[in-house]
Amino acid sequence: MKKFITVRGPFYSFLMSRKVLAVSTLLFFVMLAVIVLSVGMGSVRIGVMDTISALFGQAKDSSHQVIIVNLRLPRIVVAMLVGAALAVSGAILQGMIRNPLASPDIIGISGGATLGAVIYFYFFAETTSIHMLPIGAVLGAFISTFVIYLMAWKKGVSPLKLVLIGIGMNAAFTSITYMLLISAPFVLAQKSLTFMTGSIYGTSWQNDVLPLLPWVLILMPAAMLHARHVNVQELGDDVAAGVGSSVQKHRLVLLILAVGLAGAAVAIGGAIAFIGLMAPHIARRLVGPAFGGVLPVSALIGALLLLLADFVGRTMFIPLDIPAGVFTAIIGAPFFVYLLYRHRKS
Repeated sequence: MKKFITVRGPFYSFLMSRKVLAVSTLLFFVMLAVIVLSVGMGSVRIGVMDTISALFGQAKDSSHQVIIVNLRLPRIVVAMLVGAALAVSGAILQGMIRNPLASPDIIGISGGATLGAVIYFYFFAETTSIHMLPIGAVLGAFISTFVIYLMAWKKGVSPLKLVLIGIGMNAAFTSITYMLLISAPFVLAQKSLTFMTGSIYGTSWQNDVLPLLPWVLILMPAAMLHARHVNVQELGDDVAAGVGSSVQKHRLVLLILAVGLAGAAVAIGGAIAFIGLMAPHIARRLVGPAFGGVLPVSALIGALLLLLADFVGRTMFIPLDIPAGVFTAIIGAPFFVYLLYRHRKS
């Protein structure tokens, strides 16, 4: 049996890996099962058939309809979108920088977005709408990345310099963030700390799903279209230039895509750590190193990881609602140490 399926049309042609297709299909059905389970469980338990009926607007109990459609479903959709965006952002960064430890929360993108959000809480929360918070976070992500990119520039940007300066600037952003928290009033500091932990508690269709959706729907397909450039960047600057790639131009475009996805995800979900680190590694284990397969599978794994983290945080400690970021950190920290140990010689 051939490993690839060829798809041809009048203006396009591409190869689809059977392995990627099989893994994606399996992940899709696992995610579907977790969604049905997550929608039905919580402080009010709803049976599977009632849950399915409510999803199609046919619930016998109107309160079940409200709980599922207005409270739980937007939270699940946000978890999937945020997880997928962070995972694809991490996959692009790992390929572009050629460093398996790279992710938005390690090289300063999430740190910049968090600082932008905390600056909003500190200076603008009492005078402007809460809807301005995502703008503050996305602006923070782009400005911080621009500063890192500028500092790493010297006749082009080398991946090693970019990641080292990113790690240093991430520490600086974190320090400034904590300085603002110490001097902020208690209520603002509490809101900022909840955001920094990474929680999708209390999300809604209007305030969270709709603002995040355009970022994911535009940037995710753009990232898939640029997957071949990530493959070329992984070969190294000299080889990439030798095969005709415009290295710096493509690197800048990939960085903008990664920052846009990570910034939008942090703006809605807060500083959720390690999804961008773990998902691409798991995806590579499942489908191999080619980014045409790694990016979509990373998106599915990232969505599934955050969905499971939020499900556990919401249902295992009732009546407490533990932020999803706590569980991604519990899993992600040992995973990071494992990666450090595995790559210690390189």
